[in-house]
Amino acid sequence: MSGKPVRFGILGCANIARKVSRAINLAPNAALIAIGSRSIDTATRFASENGFPASVKVYGSYEAVLNDPDVDAVYVPLPTSLHLKWAVSAADKKKHLLLEKPVALDASELDVILKACERNGVQYMDATMWMHHPRTAQMKDFLSDPQRFGQLKSVHSIFCYNPGPNFLANDIRVKPDLDALGSLGDAGWYCIRASLWAADYCLPEKVTALPDAEFNESGVIVSCGASLSWGDGKIATFYCSFLTNLTMDITCAGTNGYLRLHDFVIPFQENVASFYDVSSSRFATLAIGIEPIPSEHKVATDLPQEALMVREFARLVASIEENGSEPEKKWAIISRKTQLVVDAVKASINRGYEPVGVGS
Repeated sequence: MSGKPVRFGILGCANIARKVSRAINLAPNAALIAIGSRSIDTATRFASENGFPASVKVYGSYEAVLNDPDVDAVYVPLPTSLHLKWAVSAADKKKHLLLEKPVALDASELDVILKACERNGVQYMDATMWMHHPRTAQMKDFLSDPQRFGQLKSVHSIFCYNPGPNFLANDIRVKPDLDALGSLGDAGWYCIRASLWAADYCLPEKVTALPDAEFNESGVIVSCGASLSWGDGKIATFYCSFLTNLTMDITCAGTNGYLRLHDFVIPFQENVASFYDVSSSRFATLAIGIEPIPSEHKVATDLPQEALMVREFARLVASIEENGSEPEKKWAIISRKTQLVVDAVKASINRGYEPVGVGS
């Protein structure tokens, strides 16, 4: 590559691909060179609507993108039911893989994908964008401070949005043959990742889905919640839904401190994101307030979080291609742990909300 940008192809014209194609163009070490769909008309229309330059190749099949020798890496935003086939195909074509979440229908499928990446020496990363915002690292610094935060005791996360009746009737995320995990895979993925992130990616011992999950007529989950327990007094709860007003909160409570943010999935603003923390809180005299008052921290960024994700992914790819480095494995490990908890929540729902152990 000799310092050249990592050249991306995209498999599919999902709505999220609009955002990630913009991110590829914003990242200084990446370039979009190909888009493929099941039909040339769809791919052409997508390229035109999103202002792609004429240099971007337009293909009427996913295979054509994977067969293009100029493509170094692919972003795959296809329905979850298609991930196994096309992610493995991409790896076998030696294309580095940025895979939209949920990454698979279950951990056994993900294992096949990860093994394909490993045997072909390609980089894997899932597209959980908030992980790459500089705010996330600053919050982790606070959570890791034994004096300011102490021992983690509780995490609560919520990600829900109400996209309306057309979405609930027609979107791929409510179709059992396309994205059978529904809101659990789409929104719940973020909440589960948040719990694991706060817990230093230590898997919980037990997961219990909360009663009264909601389903559509096809049996796809449109709203659910769960509790996670680690066996050491640490717990987490989450709620995800396609039926509730947009909410994106994380709260973390420790023995000495507290952290909260209200926009963890997509910051309210692209160039700055806030969080609140406080240590050694107590009630003020007569319990008419608390002291100290939580501090607001505003974290600026020169690139939106999705472009930071692409930049980091492209950096890892370039290190492999230019320096002979081994693929960074942490993203596969984190992704698999998230999938294991998703699987356990679904199993608990299927078993009548009984506690379920988390696999390994």
